[in-house]
Amino acid sequence: MTFGRSLLLIVAIVLLAGLALGGWSYWMAISEPLVRRAEIRFQDWPQGARELRLVLVTDIHVAGPDMAPDRLERIVEQINDLRPDIVLVGGDLVSDKRFATRHYPASEALAPLAGLRPTIGSYAVLGNHDHWRDSAEIRAALVQARVRVLQNDAVQAGPVAIGGLDDAFTGHHDLAHTVARLRALNGPKILLSHSPDPFPDVPGDIVLMLAGHTHCGQVRLPFIGPLSTMSRHGDRYACGRVDEGGRTLIVSAGVGTSIVPLRLAAAPDIWLVELRPARAPSPRR
Repeated sequence: MTFGRSLLLIVAIVLLAGLALGGWSYWMAISEPLVRRAEIRFQDWPQGARELRLVLVTDIHVAGPDMAPDRLERIVEQINDLRPDIVLVGGDLVSDKRFATRHYPASEALAPLAGLRPTIGSYAVLGNHDHWRDSAEIRAALVQARVRVLQNDAVQAGPVAIGGLDDAFTGHHDLAHTVARLRALNGPKILLSHSPDPFPDVPGDIVLMLAGHTHCGQVRLPFIGPLSTMSRHGDRYACGRVDEGGRTLIVSAGVGTSIVPLRLAAAPDIWLVELRPARAPSPRR
């Protein structure tokens, strides 16, 4: 085989491998989100209060081709099948990414969220993409979908208190005010934030924080890892469950995509978190 033909063969193999990898990454991006599970037990669980099922869904990024509203409808059905008491929506609800095939107005993009059926309620914070688009438009669409927006505020949700921290990535967060609002309420304290970056500054009496933003890297290359986590802490809080200093942080990979509609080794996910009282200590013998 001549050098020219060998070079053409190599180029063809590389192109085919690239196409196959791109196709696999797009398939992963549009696949049904994995359901990841966690159990959190609280020392201050109110006596007699029932256990709760909380679902975290974040980084929806409604835009074509990978997250049209009809795909979000299917994800809402998947969430309802988990029988949640509380649904937390972790921001970045829309996307204006350059490579999108279609952008949707917020009212159309978020209308499927009206189909959520938690027994207590649905609550959301805004992300950087929501502020970049139009935070007032996103808030109005969420209200229309019967999702309560928490911007550095807190709400009583049955036996637990939920604080919603506005987006730290764009500097809209006010942790001190949100913590004060949380502490004025009853029961275990839970903090929802778009970005995981504020976690080291969260006080110890807030034992559970939930976040997104990082997409778990979205594209994680072999031997290299994520191309970016968009976190000042790098990989420290990039993905999954982190137990640190007596507190727990859960970071979802999200269900949509940013920049390009591709995922590699970072499958979309939602989290089912079961909230329970702490176990009673074993009696001494």
